[in-house]
Amino acid sequence: MTTFSPRRAWWIAGRPHTLPAAVAPVLVGSGLAAGDGVFRIGPFVAALVGAVAIQVAANFANDASDAARGADPADRVGPPRMVSLGVISPKRMWAATAGVIGVAVVAGLYLIAVAGPWILVIGVASIVALLTYVGGPVPYGYRGLGEVFVFVFFGLAATVGSRFVHDRTAPLDSWVLAVPMGMLAAAILVANNLRDLDTDAAVDKRTLAVILGRRRTRRLYAVLVWGAFAVVGVASVAGWSPAPTGLAVVFAPWAVPLVRTVSHTADPRRLIGVLKGTARLQLLVGLALAAGAAI
Repeated sequence: MTTFSPRRAWWIAGRPHTLPAAVAPVLVGSGLAAGDGVFRIGPFVAALVGAVAIQVAANFANDASDAARGADPADRVGPPRMVSLGVISPKRMWAATAGVIGVAVVAGLYLIAVAGPWILVIGVASIVALLTYVGGPVPYGYRGLGEVFVFVFFGLAATVGSRFVHDRTAPLDSWVLAVPMGMLAAAILVANNLRDLDTDAAVDKRTLAVILGRRRTRRLYAVLVWGAFAVVGVASVAGWSPAPTGLAVVFAPWAVPLVRTVSHTADPRRLIGVLKGTARLQLLVGLALAAGAAI
């Protein structure tokens, strides 16, 4: 049995490979604010801290909730889950979840002070969503709705909210660029659920991948990834977003091996690489969109 130092156990439980989904939309929203001449460092830092804290808290909560439901069986292939392995107790994991949510709340209180009550609405909704993804009496992640919620919270809410906190406005380009951010974030979850399709089905965890089946899930992944680049290109040409944001399409070739792997393999070990690669792709696209928006 593999042993984990306390530091490594918590690092793994935080699932660092998923964090680009939290960072990228904040960069895009803040880049748009810079391009509009309203960027403020305080709201940027608070939004970034809050977004990452929400993501880490969600990962901690999912680790504990999945373990309680028996959704991380011993034959599962993927990053180790600390509660299921008995490395971290459920009580400690929930305590850590509460602590990280506390960090998000502190960041949120500052943002409410500078940007108004809409941030409270987003914050409360985000906390409820992270706790009920695979927890609570009716976990929506077990009913094929995970990708929808990821698109809404890590796409629309995170990108538009990160633009809003700078001057309390949400211009059209923030909504437009929130779409590719949401699509790529959802693609990360699709890759994760495609990897776990067989073991999830065995424990009646009805993710969207389980509901759709392998073939249609592969198509969904391709649609999300290529659709994100299509939105970026069309928006920049149509004038719905700053023209330089179109430069983000230069990262489209990075998506080719990811889509090819998803289309041709069911090996969970190779799909772990797709998940991490999709997260890196979102971060690169987010950086390019932020830079293009700031010009």
